[in-house]
Amino acid sequence: MRRFSRLVILPLLILVSCIRNDIPYPVVELEILGVTGEGFTCASSDIDTKNRIVTLHLEETTDISCVKISEITITEGGRASVPVSGEFDLRAEQTIVLSLYQDYVWTLRAEQTIERIFSVESQIGTAEFNTDQHTATAYVPLGTDLNNIRIKQLKLGPEGITQMDPDPETLTQFETYRTVDISYHSFQERWKLFVIPTDIKVEFTQTDVWSRLIWLYAQGLSGTELGFRYRKQGTGQWIDVPSDQTEISGGAFSACLTGLDPETTYEVVAFSGEDLSPIRELTTEPEQQLPNCNFEEWCEENKIVYPGLTKDGAFWGTGNPGAAIANSTLTNKTTETRPGSQGQYAASLESKLAGVAGVGKLAAGNLFTGRFVGIRGTNGIVGFGRPFSLRPTALHGWVKYNCGSITDIGTLQPSGVNIQKGDPDNGIIYIALGTWTPEEYGVCEKEDGNPLLGTQEVPICVDTRDKNTFFNPNSPAVIAYGELVMKESTDGWQEFTIELKYNATNLVPTHIVVVCSASRYGDYYIGSRESRMWVDDFELLYDK
Repeated sequence: MRRFSRLVILPLLILVSCIRNDIPYPVVELEILGVTGEGFTCASSDIDTKNRIVTLHLEETTDISCVKISEITITEGGRASVPVSGEFDLRAEQTIVLSLYQDYVWTLRAEQTIERIFSVESQIGTAEFNTDQHTATAYVPLGTDLNNIRIKQLKLGPEGITQMDPDPETLTQFETYRTVDISYHSFQERWKLFVIPTDIKVEFTQTDVWSRLIWLYAQGLSGTELGFRYRKQGTGQWIDVPSDQTEISGGAFSACLTGLDPETTYEVVAFSGEDLSPIRELTTEPEQQLPNCNFEEWCEENKIVYPGLTKDGAFWGTGNPGAAIANSTLTNKTTETRPGSQGQYAASLESKLAGVAGVGKLAAGNLFTGRFVGIRGTNGIVGFGRPFSLRPTALHGWVKYNCGSITDIGTLQPSGVNIQKGDPDNGIIYIALGTWTPEEYGVCEKEDGNPLLGTQEVPICVDTRDKNTFFNPNSPAVIAYGELVMKESTDGWQEFTIELKYNATNLVPTHIVVVCSASRYGDYYIGSRESRMWVDDFELLYDK
């Protein structure tokens, strides 16, 4: 019996030893949701969830080697590889690993701008700074006595906390460079100051030509009268730009010419006292409106409504192809046009539950430059953008809005907000110009096979399965942006103008994005089934 029982037990032990834990761990994507502390700002737009980078914008006087963070908020349940509060040395990027069932590597970095000024008497233009080599260079006219230079202003470090040795007032001889030692916080730097003669008395440094605007930048002799004159080519009389429209900083000055005609050549000149720059000839760009911006063209193919004469020829896209699975139409033409419209139709955008028998997800009524890409399960993928290389100054149009109370909440919330059922919904209209490429902004990583869904025509892929693809107005590709957020119902039709804020006047876009949504956070499946937006007669403006 004993031998038999041992034979029975042995196989049981073998079976027990072969048992493995094959239960898969759930995938919980961990994120940094916010960072709070002293001496910096960190908005939701500074959290790049796609690349897992958080950027802190430090005040000028903040010690970058000892940034005081009171809390780094992360996804509930996650653990961080570093303390979520304390003092951080952000002279170099800080790596933070968030862990639960999987590890997610995030980067914490800081950006800090220190205003630097080196101004001497009779200076030409503004000084040049090399922060890596710690040099500052000012230019003066030929013949200036370099042994008798007077420094008007010198600022090389943070305001109010920087010590300088020697006193700048004692530095007068600049036959060669002079050195200044500065200290702030625990930092010590030695700067070299140069004063160099130049035969240039006044010159253009930059001219940027738009459709009805010309941006002028020049430098001349500080202390003299600085300004610009212009005229249409072929006319004899010069027009002085009013002095109150000219911005002057030392020897640098700038102005914007307005009220110009498109596709017209102008002559411009900069002056510093009696000295004139060479004349420049500049030709303004044309004007262009967006196709079907009055929303008069509509068609229906396979029971799906498109805002264009044909499905493939439509400049604007909607979520209608996705909602069609539930026999629903989100965006359609309406005869409820704005007062005084010369057209027959406007566009009506309704947020609805896109599902069968009341089961499904909220779909926001929307209208956008681009096209509907496809459906993956119950999720939609849309493409934003159309080719556009001009620089309008604003979007003008008409809107009417019915603001419903939030009825649907998705599984995700936008960063920095906590929306609850019963809260008022928001409508939104926004416009952006940028240099998006499909390789950077048209990739859908969750797509089987070829993940590149963006095209040169429509470069941006927005996939509701992945919030990292949602449109970001602060992405590096955006060069101009403006928005209108509607937080309550309107009393009938309202006229609006959305001004575009450009990051720089010399940047040229490749594409334009215009989006209208009856539910601002429709990408997150958040909104109200009662929200509705009407839009009509959009127009791009090109003058200030």
